[in-house]
Amino acid sequence: MAGSSAVLEDSSLLSRLDQTLYRIERVFGVISGLAVLALMLLAVGSVGGRNMFNTPLPGYVDWIQIAMPLIAFLGISYAQRDGGHIRMDILIGQLKGRGLWMAEFITTLATLILIGLLVWGSWAHFERSFDWGSPNWSRDSSIDIGLPLWPAKLLVPLAFGIMALRLVLQLWGYGRAVVKGLERPVAVPLVKSAAELAAEEAEHVSALNR
Repeated sequence: MAGSSAVLEDSSLLSRLDQTLYRIERVFGVISGLAVLALMLLAVGSVGGRNMFNTPLPGYVDWIQIAMPLIAFLGISYAQRDGGHIRMDILIGQLKGRGLWMAEFITTLATLILIGLLVWGSWAHFERSFDWGSPNWSRDSSIDIGLPLWPAKLLVPLAFGIMALRLVLQLWGYGRAVVKGLERPVAVPLVKSAAELAAEEAEHVSALNR
């Protein structure tokens, strides 16, 4: 489906940093998608083994536990960059110009503060799990086949850290728009109008029918 926002680019430092981070976010998004595919294949293998050989895949639940951070967190910064997260635009959608960018700046700043707390908390959670002196460097493991849990726990602050970088760039973009009075700033998601969305959807359907 067509997206609901656009991110403009130019030759400025902000835009170059945005594009560099976007490449990293896309890699994380691909990894997240591959994790979903891998879990689907594991589910097929586990169910098939149970039905045909009466032997389900050992540690299936353990692998799901390890893969959950890949699925749940690695793609959040990618979605944030493209404006893909669910949000309420009833009030903000009525604003224009500096008022709109100031509102976006405030909400993005609040999100950054929350993400900062989540980075701190999830890193502390990882530290409680990781131990150089323990087997597999882990103080805890999965129940069935004993997979170390610290790699999955490390992914959470890593994903939130990338998200924090994305929010910092967006704060820069919104702040720049407020100061300069820009109508269409770079490096931030611009919500498309109903007419633009309709045209994009029509083009998308037309391309599929060719």
